Amino acid sequence: MISSENVRAYVERMASGEPAPGGGAAGALQAALGAALLAMSARYSTGSEHAAQAERAAARAEELIPRALGLADDDAEAFGALSGAYGLPKDTDEERAERSRAVQEATAGAAQPPRALIGVGAEVVGLARELTGWCNPNVLSDVAAAAEAARAAVATAMVTLEINVRSLKDAAIREELRAGLAQGEQAVEDAGELTRRIRERVRG
Repeated sequence: MISSENVRAYVERMASGEPAPGGGAAGALQAALGAALLAMSARYSTGSEHAAQAERAAARAEELIPRALGLADDDAEAFGALSGAYGLPKDTDEERAERSRAVQEATAGAAQPPRALIGVGAEVVGLARELTGWCNPNVLSDVAAAAEAARAAVATAMVTLEINVRSLKDAAIREELRAGLAQGEQAVEDAGELTRRIRERVRG
């Protein structure tokens, strides 16, 4: 679990031949890093007339860190459940029916961490946009880095989610997950625009 490993050990495990952690967990880690950068940036902005806003932003960003890291573990666990479902026997009609049911259930479960990650990443982008309006100018580059980390997290989650949507037969679940994809598209677009504006300010 990511909460019990140092960064190097976790990254090395990701680079190994183990099936998890994988891309979904990497996206969750990116979202956590983005939230951490925003918490730091807000704390460097508490000496202004926006001190109360900065303290609230820092507190909310800190709340998103364990949420994002938890999704890394959730993603790995969901992948394990899906692998187990695909490994069920399929020699008889009854076994095939049970395997199909289990795969669909596990696929729906595997879609939940990336769906939730899109929400977390979108909130990180929203916080970054808020900070840009009043943060200490010296941390603008960190706010942009946070937005880019969140953009990578959301884009990663969208790819994972699309794979799951393609495999699901339940139309209602597919429709709900597509709403998450729409939220992700907007967050990716917003993050890119925010970074562009910050770069323009930095260049003067």
